[in-house]
Amino acid sequence: MTALSFEQVHQKLSARFGEAIGPVQPAKKDAFCTFAPPRLVEICRFLKTEPDLWFDFLEDLTATDHPKQNLIKVVYHFYSYRHRHIFVAKVEVNRQDAEVDSVEPVWKAANWMEREVFDLFGVRFKGHSDLRRVLLPDDWIGSPLRKDYSESGGYRDISNVRDNPLDLYLSMDRQLKAEQATPELAAEGKAPAAEGPPVKSGA
Repeated sequence: MTALSFEQVHQKLSARFGEAIGPVQPAKKDAFCTFAPPRLVEICRFLKTEPDLWFDFLEDLTATDHPKQNLIKVVYHFYSYRHRHIFVAKVEVNRQDAEVDSVEPVWKAANWMEREVFDLFGVRFKGHSDLRRVLLPDDWIGSPLRKDYSESGGYRDISNVRDNPLDLYLSMDRQLKAEQATPELAAEGKAPAAEGPPVKSGA
């Protein structure tokens, strides 16, 4: 039960699946490689069942949007409880026809993860047992985590327009100053000045 390095796992995959496994791509945090979409499920089954690999846990499944490349990249984080090693892979899909096979048949945990990516990025997972929105209402329009998504102003009678946080902090600051000034004015027998425009006499 020896943990393998990322490079060792990559070598095993490349030896088995050839060009379906992309080269190692260094990253700021985790190295990764790409999988050819048509062979995704086959590769994942090998990751899970090969004794030296034994990635029995799909740790995370998410996505990133890349409009300039016309791609959505589905990101998979694998972990082996037996060997204590990790591996990261990505599958690139066309933004206009974002579809890839589901890995739910390999790891049941993929069910809700894929539903979340479907909900927020609009990626369809072929073979998923119950592909529907998990965070947003069924009649929500659009994919909120795509970079070209624009707010429609609200959902039914519920506004999604937020107040400017700076205005909120300024209002809280004015209120705090007024509360601090009130005891001092009360001690002097003066009332705090009313906020708002002055009222003209005789109006």
